[in-house]
Amino acid sequence: MMHKIAVIGLGKAGLPIAGVIADSGFEVIGIDIDEKKCNQINSGKNPIPDEKSLDELIKKHGGKSLIAASKYEYAKDCNFFIIIVPLFIDENHDPDFSIMENAFRNVGKILKKGDCVVLETTVPPQTTETIVRGWLEEESELKFGEFYLAYSPERIMTGYSISRLKEFPKVIGGVDEISGKMAFEIYRKFIPNIHLVSTARVAEFIKVIEGCYRDANIALANELFKIADEINVDFYEAREYANHQYCNIHLPSTGVGGHCIPYYPWFLIKEMEKIGKYDHCNLLRTSREINDQMKDYWAEEIILKCLQVDKSMKEIKICINGITYRKGVKELINSINLALVKLLIKKGLNVYVYDELFAREEIVEMGLKFIDPEDADIVFDSFDLVIK
Repeated sequence: MMHKIAVIGLGKAGLPIAGVIADSGFEVIGIDIDEKKCNQINSGKNPIPDEKSLDELIKKHGGKSLIAASKYEYAKDCNFFIIIVPLFIDENHDPDFSIMENAFRNVGKILKKGDCVVLETTVPPQTTETIVRGWLEEESELKFGEFYLAYSPERIMTGYSISRLKEFPKVIGGVDEISGKMAFEIYRKFIPNIHLVSTARVAEFIKVIEGCYRDANIALANELFKIADEINVDFYEAREYANHQYCNIHLPSTGVGGHCIPYYPWFLIKEMEKIGKYDHCNLLRTSREINDQMKDYWAEEIILKCLQVDKSMKEIKICINGITYRKGVKELINSINLALVKLLIKKGLNVYVYDELFAREEIVEMGLKFIDPEDADIVFDSFDLVIK
C-alpha cells in the first residue's frame, strides 16, 4: 500500500522533512496554521531562506506532490502522520504542551483505524506513550492498537537540514513493537540512515541525552577557560594538544542558546525532582547554571576592559558583535549574546550592537543602538570570544 503522509508543522524542522518525503515519491499534505506560508509553499517558494538546499525541493514539489494547507481536514485521507510542532518551556522550566496538544487532538479528530502517528518534537521521556496516546484516544475514540504510535526525534541543524536528513543517523521507536516496525518500514523509504530502537521511550531519551552531553561539555569548557585565564594559560593552545581520540574538550562560549540544548536537561531534572531524586541530576543542574552565568563573566570582563580606556564609563562605546544564538543563524531565541547586551545596558553602560545578519533598521526596531565595530572603543566578538 502506498502511504499518503501528513506532516503537521511546516517550520524549520517540519518543512525540510516534508520536502524530503515528497522527493522520495510520496504524496504529502503539510499542515501549518500560517496561511501565508502555505501559499508560498504551494507556489513553489521556500519560506525558510536559511535552508538554501530546500529551495529546489519546494520549487519541484510545492503545490504538486507537497500540498500545504492550514486546515486539518485536508489531511483526512492520510494514513501516516508526522507531528513536529514547537514545545516551549515556561519560566519554571516546565514544558508547555499546549501547541502539541492542539496538534494531536486535531489529528485525533481525523484518525482512522490502521493509521500510524509519529511524533518528532523533542519531549521528556514517556511523553509519547502517556500524554500523546491519551490525546489521540480521547479525540479519535479509538484504542491504541486500532491505531499505531511511534517516536522519532528530529536531528537536524538549521541551515543543514536536508543533508542531515539524508546522511545523519536517525532513530525511531514505537509505543509497542508493532508500531515501531510499522513506522520504521515507512521511514526507511525516505531516511537512509534510520535505526529502529526498542521503544519510543528509548528514542525520546536518546535525543534528550544528546543535548545534555553538549550542555555538560560546554559547561566544562567554559569552566576550564575561566581557570586557564586565572593562571595565565592559553586555553586554546592547551585544548589543541589535550584533544585526541580519548579526549574532546569543547570550545568555550558566551553560554548556550537556541531552541534545544538549554531546554533538554530540564526535562530530566524536573522528572527527577518529581520523584525526589535530586542527587541524580546534580551535574545537569550545575551545567545549566555555569552556562547561564557566562553572560555575567563576560560582562565583568568587558567592564574591566572599559577601565583601561581613557574615557568616562558612559562615554565608552561598547560594541557587541553578534547577537544571534549561533553564528550564521538569524534567530534570537534564548540568545545569551543578546542577554549580555541587555545586562550591560542594565548596568548603565553605553552599549551598541552589530550583527552581519541584521540591517541597522532591524537592530533599531529591537530598541538597540547600531554601530559599525570600527567606530567602537571596545568590541566584543560574541562568537570568537575576543574583546578588542
